[in-house]
Amino acid sequence: MKYSLSKPDQNIRGIVNLPSSKSISNRVLIINALAYCPYEIRNLSDSDDTKVMQQIFSSNTNVFDIGHAGTAMRFMTAFLSKIVGEWTLTGSERMKQRPIRILVNALNELGAKIEYLEKEGFPPLKILGSHLKGKVLELDGSVSSQYISALLMIGPTIEGGLTLRLINRITSRSYIGMTLKLMNQFGIDYIWNENEIRIEEQNYRPIDFTVEADWSGASYWYQLLALANEGEVELRNLCLPSFQGDCIVADWFRSFGIESTFTGKHVVITKKNFDCPDCLSLDFMENPDIAQTMAVLCILKKVPFHFRGLETLKIKETDRIAALQNELAKFGVQLTEPLQGELQWDGSFPLVKEDIPVILTYHDHRMALAFAPAALLGKVIIDDPLVITKSYPGFYEDLRNVGFEIGELKD
Repeated sequence: MKYSLSKPDQNIRGIVNLPSSKSISNRVLIINALAYCPYEIRNLSDSDDTKVMQQIFSSNTNVFDIGHAGTAMRFMTAFLSKIVGEWTLTGSERMKQRPIRILVNALNELGAKIEYLEKEGFPPLKILGSHLKGKVLELDGSVSSQYISALLMIGPTIEGGLTLRLINRITSRSYIGMTLKLMNQFGIDYIWNENEIRIEEQNYRPIDFTVEADWSGASYWYQLLALANEGEVELRNLCLPSFQGDCIVADWFRSFGIESTFTGKHVVITKKNFDCPDCLSLDFMENPDIAQTMAVLCILKKVPFHFRGLETLKIKETDRIAALQNELAKFGVQLTEPLQGELQWDGSFPLVKEDIPVILTYHDHRMALAFAPAALLGKVIIDDPLVITKSYPGFYEDLRNVGFEIGELKD
């Protein structure tokens, strides 16, 4: 199935009820369980990833298929490693290609009993829940912050606590910070000194918790407004400042003429002028999920760019660097990768632009979400459009509400 997207004009005005933060929801589900919390988490995300985790927590089986949900795979591997029982974690064919050795090795060092059922270093996993004993672990901080977050969340429940020493440059530091801040909300003390994080053995405190709206989802509305001629959008339940590092988009988009105002309950974004940077240099080490948003925006606004800190994009739902190169070529551009983890565009259009580009999504929700705003400038077609349910199920309905025309095309 494909969706055809277009818009009769280039103005954007409306009120958007953003999805709840998937990142916060998934972490709080783990923390809530570790706290034996009697309270129901309010405003949980309705994304596929969060639904998968909810299903696992309410399941009466010991075999869990998490599909494409990478966060669920990593967080549940750590959680189940300390829950008495024998568990199997599997997923989609793509999930079976996503490495997990670093996390498994770390957990096994703590006394976990985890085995690979197929390819060494990759899911599916057989997990025998065990008593874990804390120690000092050295972990490569440049690979995935989700490994680190998975370990941190079970850290207080490990005998003797846990110390992580992170070597190499830390990827997505803001997500690690989010994890620790959420743990602190549930009563956990920690010490983070440079590249070392220490968590003593202690008990989580049950609390009543409401999940805030998702800043990654908000980034697509910033992108839309930057492409529009004029407009204003109220983003409901969005917080500024926020637990989420992706709130950096409020700063980044100022250079594209977008002003953000926090009302106490919502963030209102307004198109103030038509400013654009002459070129854009950004480091995404802290915010890799925003890379696709910014790359598509820069191409459509004809802003040359040099992006760094993209090392983890190759092990996401797809190789996002290759996917961006493939799909943006349909807009006439050629993206280069000067060094590993970098993406660059010199501002030229050496390739033939397709009149109506058909965007492949590669089972990656952020490909569909980042390319859909291009319809503001001309019709686009999104292949496998419902992949967005992984993080933002109501996105197309929200687009319709601000005037987009969306039609279903069948193969």
